[in-house]
Amino acid sequence: MDERELLIALNAGAISRAALCRLAADTARWRVADEHTADSLAPRLGVPREQLRRALKLRPRAPEIAARELERAARQDCRIITRIDAEYPRRLCDLALPPPVLYCRGRLGDGPAIAVVGSRKMSPYGREATELFAARLAAAGITVVSGFARGIDSAAHRAALTIADGRTVAVLGCGIDVEYPRGSTRLAAEVAGHGAVITEFPLGCRPLPWQFPIRNRVIAALAAGTLVVEAAQKSGSLITAHHALELGRDVYAVPGRIFDELSLGTNALMADGALVARCPEDILDSLPLALQGELFPTRPSARKRPAAQGEPDQAPPDPGGAPSAPAEPAPTGVAGQVFEALPAGREQTAEDIAGRVGLPVDQVLGSLLELELGGWVRREPGPVYVR
Repeated sequence: MDERELLIALNAGAISRAALCRLAADTARWRVADEHTADSLAPRLGVPREQLRRALKLRPRAPEIAARELERAARQDCRIITRIDAEYPRRLCDLALPPPVLYCRGRLGDGPAIAVVGSRKMSPYGREATELFAARLAAAGITVVSGFARGIDSAAHRAALTIADGRTVAVLGCGIDVEYPRGSTRLAAEVAGHGAVITEFPLGCRPLPWQFPIRNRVIAALAAGTLVVEAAQKSGSLITAHHALELGRDVYAVPGRIFDELSLGTNALMADGALVARCPEDILDSLPLALQGELFPTRPSARKRPAAQGEPDQAPPDPGGAPSAPAEPAPTGVAGQVFEALPAGREQTAEDIAGRVGLPVDQVLGSLLELELGGWVRREPGPVYVR
């Protein structure tokens, strides 16, 4: 069994997404462990004991599972790229928890990219603006990255495809063999022929609401900057924008009418320091390195980052890429209890939080990983956690 087989098997197995990313980042520490050492090792890895036990049980079957998954992927005309492969996008390594495995149909390439995102409920103005920006960016040699959803995302992909040599990359929130949205098979084939369709989710994975914020971090990481065309006040596009800023990328917003609901999010981004995108040249002129075919360097943004809904203004984050609170309602269930028990700005250990909520440490660790992957909390050395 080699590490690549193990990563593919883990990704296809019944391991939680947060635990998967943590285990994949440190396979050397646990791949030779056994069930007797799992209880002591799990806290050091920062994963729940039950998740580590599942990984250990899966380990002997990793070559078999990986071979089956590779065969299934080949039948779908896609290949599997792991984080140890040369083709793995190095920009994703800027993430605190990069996806260990990608399913890819088409060719990713390594040229400059801009993410173009926005509302599923696209207005005529939003469509016109998206088509203008995406086509102009593609004509300038910029790859247009988006999330393949209805509305702004699909319009961005289609506009990039109108350019003879235009490139676009679609990041899915489900398995690559799942048709979502419905009726999108033809567009997916066109995107793969002029770029790539990718996902971190295994084959057969149905689209679930919690998976799309996870997808959004990949969209942000692949691009040198993120353009938000239309967004309501509580929008997944704003999550993508915040991931971009935490990674040191610039965020651009298309201004809209103050009376339109779909302009509330973009206008708020501009009020909080995002760059105003009045025309495509506003973006192109700010990316001289990208226009020379160079990758935009990861760096902390020199501008004030937009505050999430209900979050006070603060200085730009350090280049470590700590996640910010998503512009979504507070998490519910056990994750919500754990989040509420973590005082804002105060570092706490998992044991401290477990004592406050009266839950086992294993369960608290699982919720903390879920919150970290979703951008609600960050993990500091120790380990300690902070909102």
